[in-house]
Amino acid sequence: MFRVYARRIGLLAGLTALAGTAFLSGPAAQAAPPTPPSAATARTYLSELTVSAEGSLTGYSRDKFPHWITQSGTCNTREVVLKRDGTNVVQDSSCAAVSGSWFSPYDNATWQAAADVDIDHVVPLAEAWRSGADNWTTSKRQALANDLARAQLIAVTDNVNQSKGDQDPSEWLPPVSGYHCMYARMWVQVKHYYGLTVDSAEKSALSGILNGC
Repeated sequence: MFRVYARRIGLLAGLTALAGTAFLSGPAAQAAPPTPPSAATARTYLSELTVSAEGSLTGYSRDKFPHWITQSGTCNTREVVLKRDGTNVVQDSSCAAVSGSWFSPYDNATWQAAADVDIDHVVPLAEAWRSGADNWTTSKRQALANDLARAQLIAVTDNVNQSKGDQDPSEWLPPVSGYHCMYARMWVQVKHYYGLTVDSAEKSALSGILNGC
């Protein structure tokens, strides 16, 4: 999928002083998902994963991974991640983020409107389905889709998330190369914890990244 930035360019021209403006440098200290295992541990985890050709998407639906479930009060998973990953986030009575700042490590952009931010499933739901989740219970798929304990959810620029789609690291990596090591560690942690498989190209890509960390 092509990355579409035309909408951003238009916004920058007319909304420089408003909440949707992007700044290309992140804050000195940023909020982030739980820290994944070290590169050394991730290499061990990767060696323990079953290598298998990806399955098909037959029967797949995002509805089979119930997500953005209620976490507490009126707050769902998306709002919890926006609060966690943002800076000076203000939420209204329904827990919706009405102001704040979000730094996207995938592309080193900072956004000041929650509408410009997606919550990325590091291991995409469709990828999980092809890697073994098609045989899971709905409750286990829900756990993956709303996992706040591991580095499976992260607030990033919406267009960048959309460019990723359901691709694995042999097909797509964050535009910022300096984040590749962290991304590989995150990916392997999730696949290892949930017992998902990797295909040969995916494992090769992850090995190359982790060996260079």
